[in-house]
Amino acid sequence: MSRIGKLPVTVPAGVTVDINGNSVKVKGPKGELERTFSPQITIEKDGAEIKVTRPSDEPSLRALHGTTRALIGNMVHGVKEGWSKVLEIHGVGYRAELKGSNLVMSLGFSHPVEIVPPEGISFTADPKARTITVTGPNKEVVGQVASEIRGWRPPEPYKGKGVRYQGEHVRRKAGKAGKAA
Repeated sequence: MSRIGKLPVTVPAGVTVDINGNSVKVKGPKGELERTFSPQITIEKDGAEIKVTRPSDEPSLRALHGTTRALIGNMVHGVKEGWSKVLEIHGVGYRAELKGSNLVMSLGFSHPVEIVPPEGISFTADPKARTITVTGPNKEVVGQVASEIRGWRPPEPYKGKGVRYQGEHVRRKAGKAGKAA
């Protein structure tokens, strides 16, 4: 039995879960998420818990079992507390600010980079700490948007300039050996 899949997902107060076959709809204070799962996996609500079961120990079903349970757990956590990713900006002249709900970044290009948030996603930019925070109820979308922001100027190994995740370690290279002479 899957160690992740056999654990029930507890539904906290303030969150409602509707299961219609293999379609799960979760509503909470941070938003509403809906997802359809594989028909081979059984999802059932038992009081304040959601249980995920599989019919056999076939390898493909074993993989789906833990994944399904983790995705439902992420949905419940997202609508209750939300997900966030923090990005740091390193480099002279690199900065980010908000114009309305859009994120506008100066990353060394000849033009500013403007990012419009998808539905359910919000940005906060701290110019003093040079950080960008991406928040929303859907963990996948938050990670995807943070990845796209980082993709505009990934950290480079010589000076470490660029946009990186908070706590990300960037391997540094020495550069030219004859430069100090």
